[in-house]
Amino acid sequence: MTRTLKGHGRTIRRIEYSPDGNWICSAGCDKTVRIWITEHGVCQHILDHPDEVNCIAYSPCGDQVASACDDKKIRLWDPATANCRQILSGHEDIVECVVYSPKGNGIVSGSADFTVRLWNAITGECNHIFNGHSGWVWSITISPQGDQIASSSYDKTIRLWDVESGSCHHILEGHHEAVLGVLYSLKGDQVISGSDDSTVRVWDVQSGSCLHALTGHTRGVYCIASSPKGDMVASGSFDNTVRLWDVSALGSGHISNGHTKEVTNVNCSPKGNMIASCSEDSTIRLWDVETGACERTLSGHSDTVFGVAFSPRGDQIGSGGYDNTVRLWDVDAGICQRILAGHSELVWSIAYSPQGDQVASASNDKTIRLWNATTEERHGILNGHTDAVMCVTYSPDGGLLATGSMDCTVRLWSVTAMTCNSILIGHSDFVYDVVFSPREDQCASASCDSTVRLWNLATGQSCFTLLGHTDGVVRIAFSHKGDLLASGSWDKTLRLWDVATGQC
Repeated sequence: MTRTLKGHGRTIRRIEYSPDGNWICSAGCDKTVRIWITEHGVCQHILDHPDEVNCIAYSPCGDQVASACDDKKIRLWDPATANCRQILSGHEDIVECVVYSPKGNGIVSGSADFTVRLWNAITGECNHIFNGHSGWVWSITISPQGDQIASSSYDKTIRLWDVESGSCHHILEGHHEAVLGVLYSLKGDQVISGSDDSTVRVWDVQSGSCLHALTGHTRGVYCIASSPKGDMVASGSFDNTVRLWDVSALGSGHISNGHTKEVTNVNCSPKGNMIASCSEDSTIRLWDVETGACERTLSGHSDTVFGVAFSPRGDQIGSGGYDNTVRLWDVDAGICQRILAGHSELVWSIAYSPQGDQVASASNDKTIRLWNATTEERHGILNGHTDAVMCVTYSPDGGLLATGSMDCTVRLWSVTAMTCNSILIGHSDFVYDVVFSPREDQCASASCDSTVRLWNLATGQSCFTLLGHTDGVVRIAFSHKGDLLASGSWDKTLRLWDVATGQC
């Protein structure tokens, strides 16, 4: 964690960055909105409200902040002076959500009065009232083109509205419980919704039809891995199963049962003919991709196994677990060859160098250790993270290590010099997984903040923030060409993203 901003007296309901990233705005049940200086974490202004504040939004140019609270009104503020410019009245019940149009000249709000309203951000006049929902409006979003509004409701539907005419284009039906979140894809041709029914759905804006959702797990998806050819994706879940998905068909190929407790990680062999999974049942299992049958069970760890990886040749498997050790296994014989001891707390993740001569392990003790894969000799210890290190991976050329941590950062390390080259800051919660692109120009990270981020290795800047999951994202994997990224989440879904556009 980089900084803790303290000041609110009760629950914080919403936070927003200013468009330039220099300010953070927070809304709370303590009846205030606070504006913070990002760099220093200092509260610059406190905007008082008569009731609990539900939502806030920055205008696209950052010169105005909109807030809505339980008094049924929307307030427009000057963030530089903390002066309230206007109060928008009209809703007959609590205002739950508010958002600016892409050009900043319009404001859209959703309310417990079942309506959506479109306001002129300059004059404060209400231009349209969109009627149709039969329950609270929980979330709203405007298309990138600014010509359409999507709203989601407690009535289990999403509605698509025309901004000019105020008419409803489509009613998107399919969710079985309240729809709590909705957003447009970057191109505006799709809408993604998340619901209390534990599913995420992707909808076609033109036809109003539901395109797809990768569902099937009965509990959260904890881990995923891509086959070398990119045609199959494996996912492991808290429902104790491993699922193999046909990417082209978006369907499940095999369901492999055998673990007696939750599956914590999966990995594909270099040849793509075998999958290794590890579990809270203290074992590693090797599965045949063609048949889904369990070929071997590797026993030896005394507690939960969190990390598993194949060596580049596929003849060895490394594993790390709650017993603070790393174990190296012979795949053909199914026996433990070496036990690498040194970490003082549990081992979350392990990785082989591309040459197969080195193993890296990441631990709850905030360190990464580098080991000789054949002699058990320790090459070095990397210190720098301020909290547990959850994941570790090598770059395709073996020159870099990427690590993700509970301190919300990703770090890039030089393997030769054993120094930290870059600290990638952007996630707001634990980083669970990090992977390098086969193209070697990007890495991706997955976080408990429900997002996936794509980073430019040369600049250390975030290229895209991939939004759509409604719960923590715990595993990601690039396709072999590096043009697709798969992500698995506790929201029980698996998503496929276009790396070039950031679209799902």
